[in-house]
Amino acid sequence: MSLIDIQRISRLYQMGTETIHALRDVTLQIQRGEYLAIMGPSGSGKSTLMNILGCLDTPSGGKFVLNNSDVSVMDDNALSEIRNREIGFVFQSFNLLARSTALQNVELPMIYAGVPKSERHKRAMDALSAVGLADRVHHRPNELSGGQRQRVAVARALVNRPSILLADEPTGNLDSKTGVEILALFEELATKGNTIIVVTHEEEVAQHSRRIVRLRDGLVAADEILHKNGAAAPETPVFPPIHASAHAGPPPVPPGAH
Repeated sequence: MSLIDIQRISRLYQMGTETIHALRDVTLQIQRGEYLAIMGPSGSGKSTLMNILGCLDTPSGGKFVLNNSDVSVMDDNALSEIRNREIGFVFQSFNLLARSTALQNVELPMIYAGVPKSERHKRAMDALSAVGLADRVHHRPNELSGGQRQRVAVARALVNRPSILLADEPTGNLDSKTGVEILALFEELATKGNTIIVVTHEEEVAQHSRRIVRLRDGLVAADEILHKNGAAAPETPVFPPIHASAHAGPPPVPPGAH
């Protein structure tokens, strides 16, 4: 069974007397362990689809099943629980708490999840070590490079072991070299079975994925497989050790987004 099963979803917005069709009967399945990019020009519906996949918005019509739960009929409280349990967010602007250390930023989602303090500390340390920041755990965001801040955001997104890592333009605020390093981190996470969905307008970023879904005018215009993964995906996402430079440089995710 697919991790994500979207059947003929639509999303309408009312702008005065005009009805905007942001998504039109989109059908899409995403398997556990896939590394997928969603692309499209401005107005294509990719941001709307990202918000629905992230349970930040609900479709106007159709059905969205995430990890065997029909989220298209859930209320705001249930969606909040799903976000916290199933989805890790990585944003272009990092969204880290400026006055908190890297360790405290990574611990934040576990506070909302009710993880005990002693376990929070260990899991946050392990997560930061896994993205190559073991020697930066007590640094605040202004003491880190852009790439390091994004690595903190990735560690925070994965610390609750969600079903999906959802990244919105994750390299948008990074220089080319650092952007490539973050994408290499995503690729290594994908090889270990994490399900990764990247929303981007950059072809070069999308080409690092294994599958590209292209949207246009609220419709799926193309769905192409780039690389096939020969290994079977594990039953649950894993958080592997990442051997990356601690100096390669990296939302807080607002409480409502978890």
